[in-house]
Amino acid sequence: MSQIVVNKAYPELRPWIETIPQTFAHNGQVIYDARNQIRVATAPNGTQVNIKRYHTPAPLNRVIYSYFRPSKAERAYRNALLLQEKGVPTPVPIGYLLTTRHGLLAESYLITKQSPLTRRFYEFREHDIAGYEDIVKAFAYFSARLHQQGIYHKDYSPGNILFDKHADGSIRFELVDINRMEFGQTVGIDKACRNFCRLWGKQDFFELLAAEYATARGWDAQQVRRLIIRYWKRFWRHRK
Repeated sequence: MSQIVVNKAYPELRPWIETIPQTFAHNGQVIYDARNQIRVATAPNGTQVNIKRYHTPAPLNRVIYSYFRPSKAERAYRNALLLQEKGVPTPVPIGYLLTTRHGLLAESYLITKQSPLTRRFYEFREHDIAGYEDIVKAFAYFSARLHQQGIYHKDYSPGNILFDKHADGSIRFELVDINRMEFGQTVGIDKACRNFCRLWGKQDFFELLAAEYATARGWDAQQVRRLIIRYWKRFWRHRK
């Protein structure tokens, strides 16, 4: 038994999406394989898609996701629609599918268009920001716009921020792994600065990020710098 929701823009893909639990293991190419698995495939209409299979929840979570909370796939799909409404770039949501076993959630799949963006914020782990300043500045303003709209990505980490710099110098960002989001809440200075703690980079990255973010929000630059660097160091100190 399964539950399927398909974006009204892609009704022709419903029959294909229905087959995903049976075809996933040999559908397209694996691009990520850890707790969850992600494959890139070509849908029957020629669209290149990203299929994410979430790991089977623990027994208690199967009950919770079956009766009390939406599954991760459903939340990610709904959040993508909300982001689109607000003009925030994220891969286009095509649909999601849930399978059940003994009346409880077994597997969940999220289907989106494959993003054309090729770079992630992992790049800042080793590099100084020389030559990257425009990307850091653009990211600071991108983040400020999110926060000013009351949008808060609860896993704002390097792998979940896609970007590319185009030939004309413009820089585009997209958010992925968006099942854990907050919408409509005030993102004040403390919460905003804490949001950057999972990012990778050297101190010069965070110095520039703080300066540009403070300018974008109209906040005191020294206070923003102090908070961003404090939360960044605290987060990574506990993971060494």
